[in-house]
Amino acid sequence: MTYLAHSAHAQLGALWLGFVGWTLTAVSLGLIQWRVWLVSDRDVISSGLAWVGIWRTCFHSNTLVTPGFLNMHCRYLSLTEAFTPPEIVAGQVLMLLSLLVGLCGNAGGVYAMRNVYFGMEKNSPIRLAFYTAGTLCLLAAVMSLIPLVWNLSSVVTNQTIKFPPDFNMPQAPDSQQVGCGIGVGLVGTVLLFVSGIIFCQYRLPVRSQRPESSLPALPAPSHSARGRDNSAFVSDEHL
Repeated sequence: MTYLAHSAHAQLGALWLGFVGWTLTAVSLGLIQWRVWLVSDRDVISSGLAWVGIWRTCFHSNTLVTPGFLNMHCRYLSLTEAFTPPEIVAGQVLMLLSLLVGLCGNAGGVYAMRNVYFGMEKNSPIRLAFYTAGTLCLLAAVMSLIPLVWNLSSVVTNQTIKFPPDFNMPQAPDSQQVGCGIGVGLVGTVLLFVSGIIFCQYRLPVRSQRPESSLPALPAPSHSARGRDNSAFVSDEHL
């Protein structure tokens, strides 16, 4: 068994970064504050704020109440609806795939660290395990980055969504801002990127071996070192 705990301190930190990044990606997926719409008509939207996530849109209302949400009215967004913009459809699909791939990447990192800290067999593919974990983390980061940047661009360019009348959402907001959901997702994506790069940079330590030619040669025994013959013992043999 070979123990390499001293060679993977950076990868241990990368494992924690990958786990935190994956957790933030999951949190971002569930937040509704991807886009913050500011509206002046408060007849239905009492607070003047409406939140658009990738799964549902919500706002506080004194007239419309959704069961289970107190004084908040929410409607779920489906990727099969014609009004759902492509950036939200991409968010629903790619963010879920990012969670799955990121989970596999973190699991690969745990497996590789197990071999490092508890010893590995001679033919254990520890280098391949780290490289696979890093590749999966990088792939998860790319999958989450695409919808995050796409929705960020839609907010910056003030793109609107044509909601049906039953959503009680305005056709266009007075203005809109980037919500914390995108910010949390971007932080998680950066952590997954860093984690994947560190995993891929792992190298097995080089063992120092002394060549046989560098070993000091033992001196050949000389005849003088054997001592002198006992003449009395030799003469006794002929008696």
